[in-house]
Amino acid sequence: MDVLCLGIFVVDVIARPIDKFPEKGKLELFDELELHTGGCANNTAIGLAKLGISVGGMGKIGQDGFGDFVLRTLDENGVDTLGMVRDANANTSFTFVMVASDGERTFFHYMGANAALSATDIRLELIKECKILHIAGSLLMPKFDGEPTAHLLRQAKAAGVTTSLDTVWDATGNWLKTLEPCLPYVDIFLPSIEEAKQLTGLDSPPEIAQFLMDYGIQTVALKMGERGSYVRTKDEELYVPAYKVNVVDATGAGDAYVAGFLAGTVMGWDMKRTT
Repeated sequence: MDVLCLGIFVVDVIARPIDKFPEKGKLELFDELELHTGGCANNTAIGLAKLGISVGGMGKIGQDGFGDFVLRTLDENGVDTLGMVRDANANTSFTFVMVASDGERTFFHYMGANAALSATDIRLELIKECKILHIAGSLLMPKFDGEPTAHLLRQAKAAGVTTSLDTVWDATGNWLKTLEPCLPYVDIFLPSIEEAKQLTGLDSPPEIAQFLMDYGIQTVALKMGERGSYVRTKDEELYVPAYKVNVVDATGAGDAYVAGFLAGTVMGWDMKRTT
């Protein structure tokens, strides 16, 4: 297996356009409703599979209809599901995504089974068989974030596995406190620019990258939305513009970027082609 995506698996209900919330007890109408699987690990794994990369998923879902939907979708897209665990006591994680007319998104999230994922759910033998361990959704897995994640990253690196990490927005505000134990064992770090600003307390991409590389991270790639991305290694520094596309909404865009970046890494591309 080339990449194992360990992290959050979610069912997303996407509604658009929603430009205002109803007053309490009132009703507003919207035009479109879609049901998708989501979550960083899910999206990145499926993106990698579509790019022809051998990939597996590892995470926790409920023993419910939404859990069935997640597994079926992974299977249909060619993602190995041997690492997936089903929880009898927590439902599958769920997000209601409200997309405004300008494409901006607002979220309501139920943590569910993702909050129950712990070190005892991890199958280390599967991780040792992959080339890249990508932990996707750090800061939204309270039983696994911090020291348990750091311990697993350390084990993966000791086994010769390249380690990669992606974050989500931390509603608790414990950014660096939670992630700092993990950073010395991360080879590739792929946060959004806003998450990276919160994590480091810095604003400029070069300063952010240097702060993170001082922990020993080899590659920092900052996702900057319409401004493209900023990538830094010890030998290279790249500002890469975004492709010009007709934007519908940005749901999953960061995970698609990560899938492309990891695919390029697996295929041995140089940094410019990878980004």
